[in-house]
Amino acid sequence: MIAAVAGAMVQGNKEFVFYIVVMLVLIGVVTLVHRAVTLTTTLLWALSLWGLLHMAGGLVPLPKGWPFNGDHAVFYSWWIIPQRLKFDQVVHAYGFGVTTWVCWHCMKASLRRGFGIHLKPTFGMLVICAAAGCGFGALNEVVEFIAVLTIPNTNVGGYTNTGWDLVSNMIGATLAVCIIRFGRKS
Repeated sequence: MIAAVAGAMVQGNKEFVFYIVVMLVLIGVVTLVHRAVTLTTTLLWALSLWGLLHMAGGLVPLPKGWPFNGDHAVFYSWWIIPQRLKFDQVVHAYGFGVTTWVCWHCMKASLRRGFGIHLKPTFGMLVICAAAGCGFGALNEVVEFIAVLTIPNTNVGGYTNTGWDLVSNMIGATLAVCIIRFGRKS
């Protein structure tokens, strides 16, 4: 975060100063959640990696010649597969997959602690977790919309970008619940 703050200040990147404030709020929320349900070390690392990818995505310039979308040649604009897959979409899928996993962990831990229920990853419970992950993804789009309304010349993108972000969030949430259901130890 310190490197991201310094990078945003040096670059005069007002959009990322906004996102750094959002990240600080999210770090506070994760701290509260961790105190309530004790997130696993793996989940904490997964969330940290997501934060790193997010900060790097908006601040790290692309090497010359790499394909990108829009006016800002940073990792978030990078076409990993030209006209097919952007770095931004991968980060969305990863991040809201992790968010879905956090939702599963919170629901499981809360029901165990509060009611002694040992939750199994049933279809219904996983649908609720995926819906929660996608809901947090939609909340992220609201935050991006606020950035567009309050900061000139953002790198958020338009309606199509928002649509692909939501699709990427759903893909990440779906992959997460599949891993929870089929990747768990018997």
